Amino acid sequence: MLASTAHSVPDPNVWFIAPFALLLLSISIAPFINGEWWGNHYGKVAVSLGLIVVAYYVFGLQSPVRVLHTLLDYVSFMALIGSLFIVAGGIHITVKGEAKPWMNVVFLTIGAVLANVVGTTGASMLLIRPWIRMNKFRYTYFHTAFFIFIVSNCAGCLTPIGDPPLFLGYLKKVPFFWELERLWAPWLFVILSLLAVFFVFDTLDYKRVPAEVARVETAHETWKFDGLHNLIFLGVILFGVFLPPGWREATMIAGALLSYFTTSKNTHEANHFTFHPIQEVGWLFFGIFLTMLPALDYLTRHAGELGINQPIHYYFISGALSSVLDNAPTYLTFLAAAISQHTNPLTLQPLNLDVASDMAIFLQVGVPELVAISLGSVFFGAMTYIGNGPNLMVKSVVDHAKCKSPHFLEYIYKFSVPILLPILALAGYLFLIVFRSGT
Repeated sequence: MLASTAHSVPDPNVWFIAPFALLLLSISIAPFINGEWWGNHYGKVAVSLGLIVVAYYVFGLQSPVRVLHTLLDYVSFMALIGSLFIVAGGIHITVKGEAKPWMNVVFLTIGAVLANVVGTTGASMLLIRPWIRMNKFRYTYFHTAFFIFIVSNCAGCLTPIGDPPLFLGYLKKVPFFWELERLWAPWLFVILSLLAVFFVFDTLDYKRVPAEVARVETAHETWKFDGLHNLIFLGVILFGVFLPPGWREATMIAGALLSYFTTSKNTHEANHFTFHPIQEVGWLFFGIFLTMLPALDYLTRHAGELGINQPIHYYFISGALSSVLDNAPTYLTFLAAAISQHTNPLTLQPLNLDVASDMAIFLQVGVPELVAISLGSVFFGAMTYIGNGPNLMVKSVVDHAKCKSPHFLEYIYKFSVPILLPILALAGYLFLIVFRSGT
């Protein structure tokens, strides 16, 4: 977990952000240039760039503990998304293949609610395969993009379970139902806006598939659920989230193993379940966790120099960095920066993120900043494939199913920038400027 004060992390040379930039460049361009080579060597690239940063921190900054903490964070991250991936792979949902636009909207709405109960990762892994099967006759790029926008990211801002940044806030004494009380209006605005745009896209797309073909091919299909005993193991994993480190990861791994070995081979085969998607995410995020260290630490040490002093500033800067950095430590970094701007009236000293009484004061005087940071960290994780853990996993599952997902850059310039960004910008303007000034 990222430390809450600037003095507890080293001050890296800004040039050592280069390995992170190179890794992002590789993820976005290498599959374009030589997809076969990248498919065989992406793990080596990620590990090599990560080890450059490890060597710099160990031998240059004399800070091996910082690397160790990051590796422990990585283990926790992989334990969560890996266990959810395995458990979700044991639940097979047979669907009606002829999904009309209104049915897709209902499905995404269910996913938006479910994300706050089982997390964006859990909801994504549980629903992405049925989503593919529902739209098998006409699955295209925007089906992947909107699923990531809604289910994998924007949906999860109503509870601490919904998205990792909010869970870190809960651990820092933000009340469990704070997000539900404060963030429901922007959540509703963004989700409804995305659903409305999706409905227009999907209605136009639906017309291109011969209706008779879809009806004939799906006449024998019906809704059916197999492997529902895995819901017990899903509950075990969610319970494990609230346990202390060590016990948390062990509980998640135990739940995943029990799920895997108690699920029938037929169910796994029906889901086309393999470990390839989680393997790809594991190697790439190993490199991402390590190479982003200098960027996060530099930001932590110099956040006060950015001139951020308005909620809308926190919204966009935390959002921009959550698009390319892990959104959980980005959330903590700007939460610490926001808290430091307020003074404890009793001591006349800056509030401290790790002091419960100071956090209580901040929850009274710093609500607009916390709203902005929470929304920015969760919503903008959808801007790129690496902004939030489930994004890349969803893409990998879609690719493995031989369906259409936009490549890294295409996702950004065709979908997240022209569609998602205007909605998020409007949400920030309305809820952090217009409505706030009117209260």
